[in-house]
Amino acid sequence: MDLIWDGLREAARLLAQGDAEVIEITLRTLAISASATALALALGVPFGALLALRRFPGRGLIVAAVNTGLGMPPVVVGLLIVLLLWRSGPFGSLNLIYTPYAMVAAQFLLALPLVIGFSLTAIQALPSKLLDQMRALGANRAQMLWLMMRETRLGILAAVMAGFGAAISEVGASMQVGGNLDGDTRVLTTATVLETSRGNFEVAIALGLILVMMAYLVNLALTGVQQRRPV
Repeated sequence: MDLIWDGLREAARLLAQGDAEVIEITLRTLAISASATALALALGVPFGALLALRRFPGRGLIVAAVNTGLGMPPVVVGLLIVLLLWRSGPFGSLNLIYTPYAMVAAQFLLALPLVIGFSLTAIQALPSKLLDQMRALGANRAQMLWLMMRETRLGILAAVMAGFGAAISEVGASMQVGGNLDGDTRVLTTATVLETSRGNFEVAIALGLILVMMAYLVNLALTGVQQRRPV
């Protein structure tokens, strides 16, 4: 118990003093995870809508792949990104390995199946008569997609929370593709692992608490939007 209390006191001290390194790591964590989530939304929501509304050869295989991706081990995703970005890999010339961009790519791949899956489920739950009515009123594809997003906003916000949660809590792939470099690719999860391996449990607990607090505040804001009653 003393170790836990020491961690709580260390977290309070770091936050109260505005420790420059902790602030830098926290902001980097938020920037990388938010970027990955935004990319996953930009691609995942339209793709989920496509799977929900269209029937085409191979659709079942794609949906099965999406469902498999929901439980994809992060280390496998990290390995894939490493193989793609390694110097001898197909994108090695870009020199993106061990950079924040590689971490965004890894977290994006982890969040994408969640966003697609949530969007697919939410749109499939819409009454079929609503879609027929939109078509009868002459709505084009863009208008139909916008209206469906409005009707399924609760499910889409759930997709945002799920995707962001998967991205910000990830550690295995981030270590593989980012290298946990001080001042460059170190984020709260990898910093926590590092401090734990060094035996600095108070600092590790403090960093873990900051990570949980940040994730909670982001999800609290999203939950407030999700649960807001329509006027």
